[in-house]
Amino acid sequence: MTMNDQDIVSVYEAMAVLTEQMLLAAAGGDWERLIVLEQQCAAHTRRLKENEPPLALAGASRERKVKAIRQMLDDDRKIRDLTMPWMANLSALISNSGAERRLARAYGS
Repeated sequence: MTMNDQDIVSVYEAMAVLTEQMLLAAAGGDWERLIVLEQQCAAHTRRLKENEPPLALAGASRERKVKAIRQMLDDDRKIRDLTMPWMANLSALISNSGAERRLARAYGS
């Protein structure tokens, strides 16, 4: 079912709210909540892919969509800034754990 202009803008604005909540979750280290919110955002993205008409929005609808997208991009950058150090630490822990297991196997702990 093709979406009308209001439907499209509403979905983009809902996604902007979700990315703001994702930023708050990342800032608070609430990784489980971040994952749930990412899944909700992905569902909205699928809805847009399946139903958004190829014609561009015009006027106020276009401005609202652009504003929502800019907010999502800004929040996404901030989320990455918060999650990258966490991901690097997690990767280091996994690497160290793997190295410890290999050493234990090699030298019989």
